[in-house]
Amino acid sequence: MKSLLLIISLAAISCSNNKNINKTQLSITELMTQSAKDWNEGNLDAFMALYDTASTFMMPNGPVGIAGMKENYQKSFFNGRMPKQNLKFEEMLIRALGEDYVLLTGKFVLYGNDLPEKSGRYSLVFVQRKEGWKILHDHSS
Repeated sequence: MKSLLLIISLAAISCSNNKNINKTQLSITELMTQSAKDWNEGNLDAFMALYDTASTFMMPNGPVGIAGMKENYQKSFFNGRMPKQNLKFEEMLIRALGEDYVLLTGKFVLYGNDLPEKSGRYSLVFVQRKEGWKILHDHSS
């Protein structure tokens, strides 16, 4: 009888965790879709709002903070107010790293404006904050 209760309890916990993971996956996928929309509309500030204030971005010389990240995006990917190319995210895979952390891996694609399509891979560590999920670390290449 004790074994049966243990199995039922573990199954209930597993179902609860799966619901939480599915809810988290949906939330983060929606956030990433909105961030691509913000980028494509030339709203770099809204795009950057997904990043935590303590966020880091891996550059060839090591990690930079939020200001360095924004400067890099503005200088390398924007012509003034608008992006040089549109952005979309593909192949998103989300894995829990604990209760308040997840790892998102996937592919980004820059396309349009009569420029050759560019794509690469990314790994994003998200943290759950009071205001929602935020990117804590970005490693894109």
